[in-house]
Amino acid sequence: MRQLPISPAPRPASRGLHRATDEHDACGVAFVVDVHGRRGHRIVELGLDALCNLEHRGASGAEADTGDGAGILLQVPDALYRAVAGVSLPPAGAYGTGIGFLPTDPVAAGEVARGFERLAADEGLRVLAWRDVPSDAEAAGVGPSAREAMPALRQPFVASADGATGLDLERRLWFLRKRAERDLDVYFPSLSGRTVVYKGMLTAPQVRGFFPDLTDERTDTALALVHSRFSTNTFPSWPLAHPYRYVAHNGEINTLRGNRNWMRAREALLASDLLPGDLARAFPIVSEGASDSASFDEVLELLHLAGRSLPHAVLMMIPEAWENHASMDPARRAFYAYHAALMEPWDGPASIAFTDGTVIGAVLDRNGLRPSRYWVTADGLVVMASEVGVLDVAPEQVVTRGRLQPGRMLLVDTARGCLVDDDEIKAELAAEHPYGEWLAAQQIHFDDLPPRFTLTPQHASVVTHQRLFGWTDEDLEVLLGPMARTGAEPIGSMGTDTPLAVLSARPRLLYDYFTQMFAQVTNPPLDAIREELVTSMAGTVGPEGNLLEPRPESANQIVLPQPVLTNEELAKLLYVNEDGTRPGWASFAVDGLFPVHGEGTPGTRMAAALDGICARISAAVADGAKIVVLSDRHSSPELAPVPALLLTAAVHHHLVATKDRTRVGLVVETGEAREVHHLALLIGYGAAAVNPYLAFETIEDLIRDGALGHITPRRAARNYVKACGKGVVKIMSKMGISKI
Repeated sequence: MRQLPISPAPRPASRGLHRATDEHDACGVAFVVDVHGRRGHRIVELGLDALCNLEHRGASGAEADTGDGAGILLQVPDALYRAVAGVSLPPAGAYGTGIGFLPTDPVAAGEVARGFERLAADEGLRVLAWRDVPSDAEAAGVGPSAREAMPALRQPFVASADGATGLDLERRLWFLRKRAERDLDVYFPSLSGRTVVYKGMLTAPQVRGFFPDLTDERTDTALALVHSRFSTNTFPSWPLAHPYRYVAHNGEINTLRGNRNWMRAREALLASDLLPGDLARAFPIVSEGASDSASFDEVLELLHLAGRSLPHAVLMMIPEAWENHASMDPARRAFYAYHAALMEPWDGPASIAFTDGTVIGAVLDRNGLRPSRYWVTADGLVVMASEVGVLDVAPEQVVTRGRLQPGRMLLVDTARGCLVDDDEIKAELAAEHPYGEWLAAQQIHFDDLPPRFTLTPQHASVVTHQRLFGWTDEDLEVLLGPMARTGAEPIGSMGTDTPLAVLSARPRLLYDYFTQMFAQVTNPPLDAIREELVTSMAGTVGPEGNLLEPRPESANQIVLPQPVLTNEELAKLLYVNEDGTRPGWASFAVDGLFPVHGEGTPGTRMAAALDGICARISAAVADGAKIVVLSDRHSSPELAPVPALLLTAAVHHHLVATKDRTRVGLVVETGEAREVHHLALLIGYGAAAVNPYLAFETIEDLIRDGALGHITPRRAARNYVKACGKGVVKIMSKMGISKI
């Protein structure tokens, strides 16, 4: 798969402890908009003024005049482009344009331009003209590093052969841009008939001087979205500056790796009548080498072009905290619950401003950890920014002021000429489909499944399995016992003198080779105890539907209140349709084992066993299985368990490769996992739920032995599950996320 073209801007490769894929932002974002949609050059100037006043939010390297990035998004200035295009342009809205970042070598740039024109023809479009975008690095005072990385700036003007306008044109331009960026050495900050982005590896004050277009009186707009970038854990580059095609973002998406991986898995089911032709020609939806903000923008763009309004798409990706909000309107809760079955939230501290050229707005994450403020003036101007003071507004002119609130949306609709109330937005979206009816008819709540009972193994069997999975006396006395008695993880010291697994001379569990991530910018961690309303352990298991087309059957999943299952709860999933009341539901259990003896090394035997396991699972999915249980329960002296984490990851990636991952839910039944770290890793690598069966059997064995005092097995099991849940939430908090 070709990486997102970001040449000629250099980026360092991963080296040592640095990972080039890391991307976090603590930036400045603002927008200025005339509520009534009145265009003028004044809005451009106000936007640039706001950008300059956010200079302290941006960053520079060793060269003070080489910035991390800054830019501005405007409505397409038709009067300017009509005067400078060099050809007769179609009416406003009937052509698309954008500033392309091309190679500086003229020969290479010419090849890119010709390739772009061929792709345009494939999409039923024609390139009317190319324009060399004026720029003045010297006058703007752009530093040496930014100049060295600076691409050639060329602007195509593109129209459709049949005169398409509006979203029809936007969709064709989207396919063209995605294909061009994948197959050619080019990057487009925007390619649209509605908006245009001017950005680069600049400081905030340099933007005005670098792009002469921005000081031309013919450049008019009714809205301006600006951004001053502060990058951490990555080198700045021209493409990674904001704004993107729809958003400018201050914060970080801490669930990014999972969001990207799941989006890749969902590509198998993506289909939309609104996106003509084979959708696969625009894959991958999320480009390699993109930042967290750029990936968010790419998915938001897909959801919008596939038919959802921009506010709808934003609320799918950044839902408010609805799971524990008992007083929320039931229709709104149903809206969020339905979409939670389609995709997971993009979680982390974030203030995201968004626009499609007609509406412009902003939202905060569910915790509200990137505060932003707004003002509305008597003459119809709305200003939103990361902080107060980005524009000098006379106090007597301000008619409304406020701050963005967690999960609530600020929205200005220039077509209607008004601010749209948050409740109005969500009530309208909740009424779009009968989400509540769909959920009632399709969704299965775990507690509604009939109870199941399991046998209690004898002491000798428990000890045999403990030895097999490498349990120690410390696991029983220091870890498991306190969790079963108190419902909390035991408290230990901050440090450890245990040898690193990779350096240890003794066998170590696979989990020991992994360490927990933490939020680079969100420090200290989230307070999940005091912010209980926004923290949720609930999830679903089962197949997903097509993300782009809302249908009732997309809600056909089982809702799990938390991801750690007791042995009896696992039995509920294994026999989900034994009574015939849930047609279409079937579970398939597979033994994750490999032969101890035989030809080849243990590694080759394990690899062969994994191939066979994956083949059996693919056959089961083709047969209609909706839940696959990966089990090591039937281990024996002849059949050793594949490490549960390796098994989970192998099956997950196999199903992604065969485009079956979203058709089935994975549950892990393992005697290996006992610590919170183990459970969190299994969940992170694709398990919807985990049943650490040997932990529960060990707890019952300890009770029989009198080691846990006077406590019932049921209470001890509940305490252990509670401790595991609290531990997983603690890890989530350190990662800066609130939703599992």
